Amino acid sequence: IPVMLLITTVIGSMFLGYATATEAAAIGVIGALVLAALQGSLNWSTFTESLMGATRTSAMIALILAGAAFLSLAMGFTGLPRGLADLIATWELSRFELLMVLLVFYIVLGCFLDGISSVVLTMAVVEPMVREAGIDMIWFGIFIVVVVEMAQITPPIGFNLFVLQGMTDHEMGYIAKAAIPMFLIMVLMVFILIWFPDLATWLPENVRQSPGG
Repeated sequence: IPVMLLITTVIGSMFLGYATATEAAAIGVIGALVLAALQGSLNWSTFTESLMGATRTSAMIALILAGAAFLSLAMGFTGLPRGLADLIATWELSRFELLMVLLVFYIVLGCFLDGISSVVLTMAVVEPMVREAGIDMIWFGIFIVVVVEMAQITPPIGFNLFVLQGMTDHEMGYIAKAAIPMFLIMVLMVFILIWFPDLATWLPENVRQSPGG
């Protein structure tokens, strides 16, 4: 119960607007330390072990992000992502066909780029296509987030896979196979968003129409 209460407090503080993601993380750390102290499991040995574990994980993720930034910079110089987006723009696809092509496009692109770079390098070309197809931009933003995150668990350079490998010490092949069900669930999520677009826009629309929105 105390752990569930801590999780609820951390997530709830973000959703209710009381704390940013960073502040909520700090609340979680302080809460975890308090719980450990109350349960008698907090001592200098466990504290330093946890601190070093967090440091190693953070350093590993930082190195992965540095490599991703270098690869993204190289891809940006080649102009390949924008060139592919320009090519798609010449095909004059229907709304559904455009979404399917963009789904495959961002999954393939995400195999070699981090999520933010995939979007930044292509959005100048993709955004006019999406508007012309009559697609709601808020809905498309949610679609892009799901697709880009899907790409981050796709070999050979799915960056989240490398993070998991560093945290678990499993072989990359094992982690990639374990990620397949998650990938398929996210594919299903994309099709559900396409079939029932109101699922993605209901909350933003209500927030916008509220007195403080």
